[in-house]
Amino acid sequence: MLLQFNFKNFKSFRDDATLDMTATKITELSGHVIPIGNEKVLPVASIYGANASGKSNIHEAFRYMATYVVSSFSFGGDEGGRKNKSEFLKPTPFLFDNSTKDAESSFEVYFITSEDLGAKTYQYWFAVDRNGIQEEWLNYKSKSSRGNYTMIFSRKGETLDMSGIAPKSQENLKIALEKETLVVSLGAKLKIAKLKFIRDWFLGNEFANFGHPIENYFLSTQLPKGFIEQESVQKKVLQYFSAFDPSIIGFNIETVETNDDNKASKVHIDAIHAMTDSNQTAAIPLKLESAGTLKMFAIYPLLQEVLESGGVLCIDELNARLHPLLVRTIIILFLNSETNVNHAQLIFTTHDAFQLSSNILRRDEVWFVEKSESGISSLYSLVDFVDEDGSKIRKDENYEKNYLLGKYGAIPTMKAFDMFKETLRD
Repeated sequence: MLLQFNFKNFKSFRDDATLDMTATKITELSGHVIPIGNEKVLPVASIYGANASGKSNIHEAFRYMATYVVSSFSFGGDEGGRKNKSEFLKPTPFLFDNSTKDAESSFEVYFITSEDLGAKTYQYWFAVDRNGIQEEWLNYKSKSSRGNYTMIFSRKGETLDMSGIAPKSQENLKIALEKETLVVSLGAKLKIAKLKFIRDWFLGNEFANFGHPIENYFLSTQLPKGFIEQESVQKKVLQYFSAFDPSIIGFNIETVETNDDNKASKVHIDAIHAMTDSNQTAAIPLKLESAGTLKMFAIYPLLQEVLESGGVLCIDELNARLHPLLVRTIIILFLNSETNVNHAQLIFTTHDAFQLSSNILRRDEVWFVEKSESGISSLYSLVDFVDEDGSKIRKDENYEKNYLLGKYGAIPTMKAFDMFKETLRD
């Protein structure tokens, strides 16, 4: 499970930002807390903020880190050679400050393995700028260790300390390592178990940006694992659909063979609806269903993957095209130990203030993003927020009402659209 994600100098976040998934000592909704090893972890983090506040940049920072870890074994090398420098994913630093626009961006995760794997805690960090990796390190500590972490490797510039890696593997890494490549990424490609384990943790996480039209469409075309071949999976998807669209009573799946040997077969899916005036049915191409239905179809494979793997599902704009009660149902799926047996986690951004309820979320599961007049975003938790009187927020407050009233910040500045006054007079 993810314990903490830290990043710095990425897009609108100039300074250190921390999303902490460990539980504080507050007493409400104690059933949300998952004890693993010496840690107490939360399954959900909700992130609120005004439009353009930077909340989507938290999603993008975590996604950038995961993508870099998974892909960077192919970065670097000579232009036009086996590898291409153009593949290098350059970070986007905070550009409105001379001290940061050319500086490195840093990313760090702390995560803990399951009890079955010994409840080990890992700390992984790297810093990257437009020229490549500047620093990288990986540490761990066992369940029985309450003290310092043990180093697996550290890297700073050209200096490498790989004392936690077998000597033969060290030589292979040193030969193939490029400036733009992460040790973890290359080590996973070379099948070094300790490093592959870290890479695979990132692979077990899923990301979705439903505010991006192209990605939204792409996600709606993805099929749940086993959906075509297994009738049992189709029944589960139908049961899932019945929770929000009971008019769909089945699916008709047709595989269309192509004449091109280089192209995969196409799959055509119809949603089956009951006719209102007879016992007959009508078939409608799934792609013609409502945007909300298509989004719920798109979310299903993501839920399937992370609930099976115990990974992290990071969704930008979870509430887009969905009724607040459907959003709440998805949140409860992660909060319920009977449906979330592998301790998957949900991190989502939203404008849906309906979910700001003390009956649904703990104060340490609610986060806010606010952007200053100079364009700098900051991230803070409701549990740490202090009001004008210097008091912390009580667990019996009406979070939704107080948020919309501006008590916690992170809302739009409401100003009249005066530019339309002349137009309206005309």
